[in-house]
Amino acid sequence: DALRWYMLTNAQPWDNLKFDEAGVEEVRRKFFGTLYNCYSVFALYANVDGFDPASKAPAGKPLFDSWLESRLNTLTRDVRAAYEDYDITLAGRLIQDFVCDDLSNWYIRLNKKRLWGSGMNADKLSAYHTLYSALKSISLLGAPIAPFFMERLWKDLGGSDSVHYRSMPAYDSSKVDEALEQSMAFAQKASSMVLALRKKVGINVRKPLAKVLVPVLSDDVKDHIAKIKDIFLTEVNVKELEFLHDTTGIITKRIKPNFRTLGKKYGSSMKSIAAAFAQMDQPVISAIQAAGTYTFEVAGTQVTLEPEDYEIASEDMPGWLVATEGSLTLALDIVQTPELVLEGTARELIHPIQNLRKESGFDVTDRIRTCIFADGQAYGQIEASLAVHSNYVASQTLSTSLELKAAQEAPDGAARVEWESGYIQITVNKTN
Repeated sequence: DALRWYMLTNAQPWDNLKFDEAGVEEVRRKFFGTLYNCYSVFALYANVDGFDPASKAPAGKPLFDSWLESRLNTLTRDVRAAYEDYDITLAGRLIQDFVCDDLSNWYIRLNKKRLWGSGMNADKLSAYHTLYSALKSISLLGAPIAPFFMERLWKDLGGSDSVHYRSMPAYDSSKVDEALEQSMAFAQKASSMVLALRKKVGINVRKPLAKVLVPVLSDDVKDHIAKIKDIFLTEVNVKELEFLHDTTGIITKRIKPNFRTLGKKYGSSMKSIAAAFAQMDQPVISAIQAAGTYTFEVAGTQVTLEPEDYEIASEDMPGWLVATEGSLTLALDIVQTPELVLEGTARELIHPIQNLRKESGFDVTDRIRTCIFADGQAYGQIEASLAVHSNYVASQTLSTSLELKAAQEAPDGAARVEWESGYIQITVNKTN
């Protein structure tokens, strides 16, 4: 199946393909491995909670579930159309992008916490039904290209007969919300921009930041971001989002012409057009960015700018980093207050404790006793953080007790964890 998927999605069947065994391995790992991990997350928690696919889904879906249902129906429409057009390459690419980007990297990663904790509630039940429906649809849509893997997935999801005896899932236009899909696309785009800014200055996403500023270039941009504000802030770990209606004196933008595209259209007028670009002030640059298509006159020549005809960049401000992509500009406050540092330290502790839980083979519902061993500056950082955030760390790691001790008290079996320029040690033990 990995070989078949690689060959059919890399190039159209009638085109030449330079075979690469590493490409097959990449498909096995990135697509089939990702899809298997999606199923594993669902099965792990669904089995713990005794989820019954025949149960009635709760009314009033959360925003994330409505979005995935909409994306799934959009995918179903597009994949069915591709198959009808004998375009297997496009169908496979659409399925792969949905699984890797929408289902795994966005929906499951940001919603896994909804599945934690004991007992079933309406929110958790809605997440289970949404995931179950998505996985079943993927097994049906992908069956013509990966017949064996999708058959196994279908059976593992409880299918009584073969996936190949079933019809393709039906497209339901009533469940498609294009505005919500556009809003979530804005969230994904904005998140990528903020995470890139964090990477630029070496502030990982576990360290909270205070604020992100978003200049309002149009009501559409504001409406999209406002709808997914909480999702966006959670993903990038920033406390507050503020819309700016006037960026004068706050964000400085620069615009450069794309000589390659403009030169083809205006040829001999390019010298005058380049001079006009150099004279553009901040209000004009903002108007061009907001408009998408912008028209102005240079030496008697009517010039129409398309988005590919220019590049807009923003200058960083003291204490802020600025990013621009298309019609979206963001400014990130990178100053870390003492309160934010304490919270960041707590989040940094959670990650290795969770890894140790997994490495120790504990069930997701097992309660543990956690002990951290440190000295010097690390001891002081962790002590100050736990004085404020110990309950948060304990709840996130299911720790019934959480202790901090001197490094010399660490037992031989304590796990060594990198911590800034040194290391700390941690032990986790399951409670009876």
